[in-house]
Amino acid sequence: MPITDDLAAIARQEAELIFPSFDAESAWRLGLSLRELAVARNYSIVIDIRRFGQPHQPLFYTAMSGTTPDNARWVQRKNNVVARFHRSSYAVGLALQQTGLTFNARYSLPEADYAAHGGCFPIKVAGTGIVGSVTVSGLTQREDHNLVVEAICGQLGRDYDTLRLAAE
Repeated sequence: MPITDDLAAIARQEAELIFPSFDAESAWRLGLSLRELAVARNYSIVIDIRRFGQPHQPLFYTAMSGTTPDNARWVQRKNNVVARFHRSSYAVGLALQQTGLTFNARYSLPEADYAAHGGCFPIKVAGTGIVGSVTVSGLTQREDHNLVVEAICGQLGRDYDTLRLAAE
């Protein structure tokens, strides 16, 4: 799939996947939904949902069997991308790939702290804007991204098949 098509699809996801409100209970439901998908599919992933602010407030976290501390570090680095740019970490990474620039060359930010790889998606609330993020780590970056989108679609009653990224 061409990068331009993926970027357009992600922009549509970001524009349409908007929560009417989002609180600790919303995070719990979304986190459990992701966990149930992971268990049913035998995925070894880490799931993290947090609210932005100083400091960020963790709302949901789980590490499935088979994950390592590296997954938690990937979550932190992907989350930093969404917190900084208010875009999906996959969209930021694909845009960089399209330009041929590295993260550090483009933004002068350390790659040790930022990972422009798929799996972290902004939590947007109607009338408020970006309030946090939901992150998955453990699959390929495209699968991480699609899993998050699938769970958000489930929570918002949206049709995942019309919003998912096409298979590579």
